Amino acid sequence: MQATYKKYILNFKRPSGTSRGVLTQKETWFLILNKNGKQGIGECGILRGLSFDDVDGYEDKLKWTCENIHLGKDELWEALMEFPSIQFGVEQAFLSLSADNPFLLYPSGFISKQQPIPINGLIWMGDESFMHEQIAKKLAEGFKCIKMKIGAIDFNTEIALLESIRKKYDASKIELRVDANGAFTPEDAFEKLKILSEYTLHSIEQPIKQGQSSTMKDLCAITPLPIALDEELIGVFSVTKKEELLQTIKPQYIILKPSLVGGYKGCEEWITIAKKMNIGWWVTSALESNVGLNAIAQWTYMLQNPMPQGLGTGGLYTNNLDSPLIVQNGQLFYDSNKNWKNNLIEDLCI
Repeated sequence: MQATYKKYILNFKRPSGTSRGVLTQKETWFLILNKNGKQGIGECGILRGLSFDDVDGYEDKLKWTCENIHLGKDELWEALMEFPSIQFGVEQAFLSLSADNPFLLYPSGFISKQQPIPINGLIWMGDESFMHEQIAKKLAEGFKCIKMKIGAIDFNTEIALLESIRKKYDASKIELRVDANGAFTPEDAFEKLKILSEYTLHSIEQPIKQGQSSTMKDLCAITPLPIALDEELIGVFSVTKKEELLQTIKPQYIILKPSLVGGYKGCEEWITIAKKMNIGWWVTSALESNVGLNAIAQWTYMLQNPMPQGLGTGGLYTNNLDSPLIVQNGQLFYDSNKNWKNNLIEDLCI
């Protein structure tokens, strides 16, 4: 077996704002396996400034992975514990290599019967007019669940936006989620949660920065609005530490990004623990290309979680890789009548 890797820069159609800054490009890496004339592909999607494995030696670790691909998926997963995005790329690549079609990792009704996955529509931070424009577009596209990034512009402006949505659409028409990306301070978080709760929101992701487990525990105990942990899960590797974190904080939800928490296996460990503790969960992409999004979507469908998932990111880029993934009426479909880009893996090897 031979393994190679390829860097790929995704360009945003429009600069996309979060509380950590504005994104114009997204770096990703493809891991390509070759064995007996067959090829497999996996995406190692890194988020600079957020991923645990955003370190100087990232490419060196990819090179090491290719040189040691003979170790196999399971042994590599253990060896790559501190490189969760590469763990996920390895899982995908081995599944892809063993499949009849390198892009059909999990045969299911998602592919054979075009059964959809409900997803949320993502609203990026920006000025008031831009956010209103996005909201109107998502509603026109048939989304029943909208996730709004908050924390970068004036809080009162964000509240006014939520109020304007609720004046038109009550909670039975539109489910609203907000994602603070850790933008609130421990001092103001509870008051802001109280204000937000007046707009019948489904949940808020990561109200304060990760690593403040005592404060987050206190917030989750008294919050008027369900809290979902997101960044809090990054860098927590062992099952024991995962159990300890959830037992300490007792969140209402956790959000799973395979590229950030160790791929399928890492996510499944979190899910098992969450189920035991009656903690809800859903899956979100981490701005991967359509290769990684496809791998996440097919696995997510197998989990049969009826909640809207965070998998609507395929249309963010000008140079994403053509794929059969389409979004219609707030749902993600795999259109078997569409093809992947011709010679995709070969093109990436050039």
